[in-house]
Amino acid sequence: MTTVVELPLWLLILILLFAAVTFASHFLFPSVRWFFRRRMQKAVAKLNTRLERPIEPFKLARRYDMIQRLIYDPEVSVAIAEYARKNNVPENVAFEKARRYAREIVPSFSATAYFSVAIRAAKALSLALYRVRMGRFHDKELGNIDRDATVIFVMNHRSNMDYVLVTWLAAERSALSYAVGEWARVWPLSRLIKAMGAYFIRRKSRDSLYRRVLSRYVGLATDGGVTQAVFPEGGLSLDGALAEPKLGILKYIIEERSDFERDVVFVPVAVNYDRVFEDKILVEAGQAGHRRFGAKISVVAGFILKQFWLWITRRYHRHGYAAASFGAPVSLSEFQKKHPDAPVEALGEVLMQRIGEEVPVLPVPLIAYALTTAGGPMTRDALCARTVELTEQLSQAHVHVPRDDLDYAVEVGTRNLLKRNLIKDGPDGYMAVEAKRAILSYYANSITQLFR
Repeated sequence: MTTVVELPLWLLILILLFAAVTFASHFLFPSVRWFFRRRMQKAVAKLNTRLERPIEPFKLARRYDMIQRLIYDPEVSVAIAEYARKNNVPENVAFEKARRYAREIVPSFSATAYFSVAIRAAKALSLALYRVRMGRFHDKELGNIDRDATVIFVMNHRSNMDYVLVTWLAAERSALSYAVGEWARVWPLSRLIKAMGAYFIRRKSRDSLYRRVLSRYVGLATDGGVTQAVFPEGGLSLDGALAEPKLGILKYIIEERSDFERDVVFVPVAVNYDRVFEDKILVEAGQAGHRRFGAKISVVAGFILKQFWLWITRRYHRHGYAAASFGAPVSLSEFQKKHPDAPVEALGEVLMQRIGEEVPVLPVPLIAYALTTAGGPMTRDALCARTVELTEQLSQAHVHVPRDDLDYAVEVGTRNLLKRNLIKDGPDGYMAVEAKRAILSYYANSITQLFR
């Protein structure tokens, strides 16, 4: 036992390295994880005391546990067997494919990342880019939502800023779980988004196994009471108007839930902007008839650098107003009692109608609508008279009038449009720049439904 054993130095270092890794993985890491998990649980418990809707245990479950629960779900197991049979592959191969899908979908929510980093960053970015206003808020109805219900925010999709704006504005109520498209599946953005509780979806996937894993995750999250935010339109609006609802996620929420004692409550959320940074890209994609967006990193970087230069030279101005309205909630149980045989499409139409009614009217969309429906140039006085006429027709909508002065609202709207060369001030008055009429119509279309 006391015999001296000689070893090469490289082998001794390798043995010590393996010993260190074994010690860390079996003793150190579990203790550290337990320590931080205890701290997180205490922080979440304290946070839940001030949130209107506390963070549900489902959202706080370990990601590994959620993946295991999802892939061993009985209905997913049936889908795995069916996939193996149809594609003539071993079941273990189909199982591994389902596991990859589950790892892709399931988020790794971090309360610290969400409330300490994401909310602060969202607020700072929103206020740096826009003058943010809260539109209509049905405080009484929203306050009366059953505490045990699963709340789903259903939103129109104007810009990728929607995530940022609504995440911040809803921060005092709950942590939102978004369904995020393929655009965000790039490192390191994907890690941050998953830490915020969002889950990725392949919008165009026709793989039956993938759709089953996704639908079961949505069903489990709904049963678990997770507050979610979904875009019924399925993607960004290409022409500024509300699109027909795509019912995939909505259908999963309704059909995949098994806890029928827990109601599902949909809250319509409508956002609008004086400037959508993606407007040109979206309009061009709409005119081309596809959803392939020609955004170049160089163009995005150039825009950011330009704004930064304007800021350091003290010539930076925010890009107008941004606003969000929270409408009266729609209870799924109440809807099904009143319409017992109604399909999902009927609920989708109701939700899109509610969203359309809540869209805030801001200076740029209002002036854009006035000019695109005028049929010709308008003098300043004629434009002011037209906006008065239009706002009288919008008595049921939220119209943001800066400083409660409609003349000033006209000034703000025309100034922003002139700055971007979307309109020009000719001898006969204001009129659209013909080459950019489609972009002007894009802003007008955001409030068109309010005049129907």
